Amino acid sequence: MSEDLSKDTNLPAEAEAEAEEAKESQPTPEQLAAQKEQLEERAKDYDASQIQVLEGLEAVRKRPGMYIGSTSAQGLHHLVWEIIDNGIDEALAGFATEINVSVEPDNSITVFDNGRGIPVDIQAKTGRPALETVFTILHAGGKFGGGGYKVSGGLHGVGASVVNALSSELDVTVTRDGKRYYMDFKRGKVHTEMKVIGEAPAHEHGTKVHFSPDPDIFTETTVYDDKVLTTRIRELAFLNKGLKLTFTDKRAETHEKLEFHYEGGLKSYVEFLNEGKDVLFPEPIYVEGQQNGITVEVALQYTTGYRSNLMTFANNIHTYEGGTHESGFKTALTRVINDYAKKTNLFKDNDENLSGEDVREGMTAIVSIKHPDPQFEGQTKTKLGNSDARTVTDRMFSETFSKFLMENPSVARSIVEKGLLAARARVAAKRAREVTRKKSGLEISNLPGKLADNSSKDPEISELFIVEGDSAGGSAKSGRSRLTQAILPIRGKILNVEKASMDKILANEEIRSLFTAMGTGFGSDFDLAKARYHKLIIMTDADVDGAHIRTLLLTLFYRYMRPVVDAGYVYIAQPPLYQVRQGKFRKYIDSDEELQDTLAQLSASPKPVIQRYKGLGEMDAEQLWDTTMNPENRRLLRVEVSDAEDANGVFEMLMGDKVEPRREFIEENATYVENLDA
Repeated sequence: MSEDLSKDTNLPAEAEAEAEEAKESQPTPEQLAAQKEQLEERAKDYDASQIQVLEGLEAVRKRPGMYIGSTSAQGLHHLVWEIIDNGIDEALAGFATEINVSVEPDNSITVFDNGRGIPVDIQAKTGRPALETVFTILHAGGKFGGGGYKVSGGLHGVGASVVNALSSELDVTVTRDGKRYYMDFKRGKVHTEMKVIGEAPAHEHGTKVHFSPDPDIFTETTVYDDKVLTTRIRELAFLNKGLKLTFTDKRAETHEKLEFHYEGGLKSYVEFLNEGKDVLFPEPIYVEGQQNGITVEVALQYTTGYRSNLMTFANNIHTYEGGTHESGFKTALTRVINDYAKKTNLFKDNDENLSGEDVREGMTAIVSIKHPDPQFEGQTKTKLGNSDARTVTDRMFSETFSKFLMENPSVARSIVEKGLLAARARVAAKRAREVTRKKSGLEISNLPGKLADNSSKDPEISELFIVEGDSAGGSAKSGRSRLTQAILPIRGKILNVEKASMDKILANEEIRSLFTAMGTGFGSDFDLAKARYHKLIIMTDADVDGAHIRTLLLTLFYRYMRPVVDAGYVYIAQPPLYQVRQGKFRKYIDSDEELQDTLAQLSASPKPVIQRYKGLGEMDAEQLWDTTMNPENRRLLRVEVSDAEDANGVFEMLMGDKVEPRREFIEENATYVENLDA
């Protein structure tokens, strides 16, 4: 039997008031009737006339992000990948041996492959030439029934048609059956019907696609980055051994044709990635096998460094998030190395099995599979989901790698010993890691950097300034906005994490302070959701030492707090170099050129006073706030990583063990450095 609490005279006065307020907040019958009438009127306005049907490629132009990810520079380059991938599919099918890519002087793109040539006969379902169908209808292509291609990356069948839809102009020339066929389009619609434009030798065949990205779609930029293009083209050449790809930037004066052709395939790729590094054995291990129609290729080589670099691909698509093929490789690698160590008595009595993290330390590996029916997660295809890929990759790699270790005992021993060293460092790091974990909020008293925290607990408005030196840190603390800005002074140069093991990194007091202040953890324990600040601002002096400290910090963020960089949380403060004063005139100057321009505009009397800020510590709290910390006036550079592979190489070159590549870089670029004190 339920009890009517509203009649309980023993209820506290506060509860009675809440009950009365709730009763008053209930709508009256009249109000309910009025609400119902309004809903009925609005429903009458929603009829069949409100339902839009987008025909042809209108849907692509209406929502381009659904098909190419975005309309930024990334999406712009994705158009090129789609057309190149069609040529790659011809190569995988055994027909194309060469793909040529050109950026024309007007920034349009031309891609040619010497494959079979897109069919030109009438497609039964549409009643139109197959060439037209491929470029005007979504999900049309030779990659669905299994007859056209046994292996393909572009299984969504939207590549050519999407590029056509998002181009202001596109024309295609097909050579096959002794003839050349031509057709062109404007914004996805047929402009010129397919026609024969000439005869061709019987042995010639292929497809040439030329397109101009539509500035109405790509409003941010329509200018192609030659570095982005060459990086991907080189990668495809590595992944498809024997296939020749060329790139020509006709916007440049030289029109130099770059050729990428690697008979070594993945072995050449690993050697390229390890160039300039100390390796445990001279030639990468290479595994290739096929089972159930799935081809597996693996190449790996160990370096004397501490970081692993594992890249996985499925049908030439870079699976950044890994997937089943990556899981199969990792499982096999760990199992085979542990089994070998046990069989050869390389483990001592108290040694435990090596973990996956241990056996991958210092490893550079490429895993590439070709699957007849790949199942990717989402349109972006960044993770492979086929369960059979895990089984086949594990089996293919295990068999060959086990045999390699048995036949190369000295190499095998060096791999196991490196894993044992990594295991000991992991145990030491585990103990040190506890120092950086918060138990009940941030324990500021344990921070040797003397963090001056902000009062707001909202990470979206909170900023952490990492400031070089106690003097500048003092000025920053005095001049900051206490609500949103926290200050963490660091003394001197932090450890170069590129050349240090995890236990040494966590033994560094300044690095521990930074990890603890951020609250995110680091490495494999990193959790971006726990970030206490959504702006991490590096504020160092405008001199060589300041630049070095900034580089050390960026190396730390990139290697062990990468999600912070990817999320766009890392910024570099831009303090001025000079202040010019003349009477009531005050101006902060950023460069020598601006200084000369400013002085030229001032009168000779009274003589302008020039103050050069060689360090942040030379600014008082008010000046530091006005120039570098005030959100209304300051200028921040946000750190972005547009190409992770290139960034990885730059950090290794600048901060790694090898001196020669660093010396060459300095010698090549020294002419661009100006003497600011001259």
